[in-house]
Amino acid sequence: MALNSSVTEFILFGLTQDAGKQKAIFGVFLMFYLATLLGNFLIVATIKTSRTLGSPMYFFLLHLSFADACFSTTIAPRLTVDALSQKRTISYNECMTQVFAAHFFGCMGIFVLILMDFDRYVAICKPLRYTTIMSCHVRHMLVILGWVGSCIHSSAQLFLALRLPFCGPNVIDHYFCDLQPLLKLACMDTYVINLLVVSNSGVICMVSFIILLISYVVILYSLRNHSVEGRRKALSTCTSHFIVVVLFFGPCIFMYTRPATTFPIDKMVAVFYTIGTPLLNPLIYTLRNAEVKNAMKKLWCSQV
Repeated sequence: MALNSSVTEFILFGLTQDAGKQKAIFGVFLMFYLATLLGNFLIVATIKTSRTLGSPMYFFLLHLSFADACFSTTIAPRLTVDALSQKRTISYNECMTQVFAAHFFGCMGIFVLILMDFDRYVAICKPLRYTTIMSCHVRHMLVILGWVGSCIHSSAQLFLALRLPFCGPNVIDHYFCDLQPLLKLACMDTYVINLLVVSNSGVICMVSFIILLISYVVILYSLRNHSVEGRRKALSTCTSHFIVVVLFFGPCIFMYTRPATTFPIDKMVAVFYTIGTPLLNPLIYTLRNAEVKNAMKKLWCSQV
């Protein structure tokens, strides 16, 4: 509990106040959440048990699926329960925990996408040195750095949230706790804190997206020397990765790289990257990847 806040709980406005729409939201988002858990944990189980999916790319995909499942779990269950609840309150401590957890797992997803892109860059542009550069020790160290970096980022976000004093309205015009809607409720000038939020979340999103775009240009340029079959396989993998990057970074850049203003479309944009992306990732990576599909079939058949 912050010393400079007289508010002990917040009320989440949710996606809508319409009773009929709330029932639809409950059904739809419950199915989305269960499908997200099933899809991501199926990928985790497949990669963990398969002998054919031992490359660094699938090692990183395992961590992306785990981060996506956790990221969705920090937001979707409360959204689903609140859709049928008359009292949509969240305590101050729970709100701060959600701010930390959402940014922790969301940032880890960003870092893993960068690691997956780095893996593709090394595999395509430096194939002879691939096994040396992406050794077991290196990829474990890269993932550990990703988790540490995520913790630093989310701790900074939590620190900024804890600095906000709340002494009046406590209705958050959103379906989960995040810094943008909290800044609107703070009884202080939030200009400096908003700049820090943009320089933290916004810069991470923008710099990561630019790095990924540059790497795609380099990869596409280097593919000109590959065989037709090599180009086809590389482009198939990179296309899946690029789709995931655009779907995730587009809404994130829209939300976190602007001044402290809110728009009516904000909640729908947030739904896209908090609910939609963790659901779409397993579909994109499995439907476009024959190795993963074959490994899943073997796992499923062995269990049956």
